[in-house]
Amino acid sequence: MPRLVARSTNFNGACEMNICFFHRNRRVDNQQEQGRCNPPARSRTSGGARFLLRILAAIAVGAVLGLILPDIGVRAFKTVNLLFAQILKFIVPLLILGLVTPAIADVGKGAGKMLVAVVVVSYFSTVAAGFFAYGVSGLLLPHYIAQGAFESVGNGKEFLPFFTLKMPPVCDVLTALALSFMVGVGIVHTGSESLRRGIGDFGVIVKLAIMRVIIPGLPLYIMTMISEMTASGKLSVMAGVLFKVIGTGWGLTVAFLFVLYIVAGAVAGRNPLACLWRMLPAYLTGLSIASSSAVIPVTLECCERNGISKKVRDFVVPLCANVHLAGSAIKLLTSAFAISILYGFEMPFAHVVNFIFILAIAAVAAPGVMGGVLMASVGFVESILGFTPEQTALLMTFYLALDGYGPAANVTADGAVALAMDRFFGQNIENDERN
Repeated sequence: MPRLVARSTNFNGACEMNICFFHRNRRVDNQQEQGRCNPPARSRTSGGARFLLRILAAIAVGAVLGLILPDIGVRAFKTVNLLFAQILKFIVPLLILGLVTPAIADVGKGAGKMLVAVVVVSYFSTVAAGFFAYGVSGLLLPHYIAQGAFESVGNGKEFLPFFTLKMPPVCDVLTALALSFMVGVGIVHTGSESLRRGIGDFGVIVKLAIMRVIIPGLPLYIMTMISEMTASGKLSVMAGVLFKVIGTGWGLTVAFLFVLYIVAGAVAGRNPLACLWRMLPAYLTGLSIASSSAVIPVTLECCERNGISKKVRDFVVPLCANVHLAGSAIKLLTSAFAISILYGFEMPFAHVVNFIFILAIAAVAAPGVMGGVLMASVGFVESILGFTPEQTALLMTFYLALDGYGPAANVTADGAVALAMDRFFGQNIENDERN
């Protein structure tokens, strides 16, 4: 696996590090998903479309089977559903260890003020997006989603699995996150190439398990959950809410982009609406591909049209693809709030605050993995927000039913960060090159 060997303390080295980091992830993803190095946009487009079709087919097939299967069949599906939930709970801490750790080590290799500025701005932008989604969803969703709708329907049936299999994770998700920071920062300070290679190889193994086991198994997981909901009489409620949640989340991502570009335009002294309009090709590409990393070439071209210097955009855009995931945070928080309304429970504000701040860190495990933000956050959804496996499965359904608008907002928001960074660092870089 290609790795970074040069340790740089200047801008060019940091820029080169992040571009290499992107290309390394892209090569690994393509080799795993296609078995050869094809252009990333093409493979991502077809792969994302096929996955969306499988999710929609799983929902449809699950609804039909829930209507025609006898109780014993639904119980068999329940058994499979809980087994997959245990596998998912087992692998999430490993995902954090295997993907967050090398991401921290790679980002930490670059030095300089702009690296720190981009990481800090991206982190707080993702946090702000989470709070924005939580606050506005709290105002909007209760008006068209009935409180406790799932508790007021059903035919009284409770489907129990034939057996349960416990698969305890090696550690909880918070421990995994803390260990990732300790090891990642330790690699940066010690410069241990052997440990870097080892944790990088472990990350490849984890990503392989995600792409070959978890992602292919998600349609089955969703299908078994939908069939049980249909047999319990909850499908009509879920189907009506699904489109409302997607519409709300999509609208909130667009609104947040307007706010973000107004701020970035004010900082950079540019027309925010014109800058946002020029990012439209990146938005539409992200919407169709459903991947932040694969849209980097288009995002770079859009940033060039916005007059952002080459050095700044070549540094900021690949880095933001790994650390700036505001659109995905909005989609996740909107879906989570909708589920709390459906099941008639409140998410305490203190828990939501904890979840958002941790999500913005754990999201660095997302690039290169389909539905990466969702995969990285599943453990925190259950451990911090208190979701049950059934509620988590429904969250996955809401999140994956139209996955593209989250990455579309991610890549468009990256352009706003690049715009602000160009205001503070673009001129200095040009002066340094003249000297």
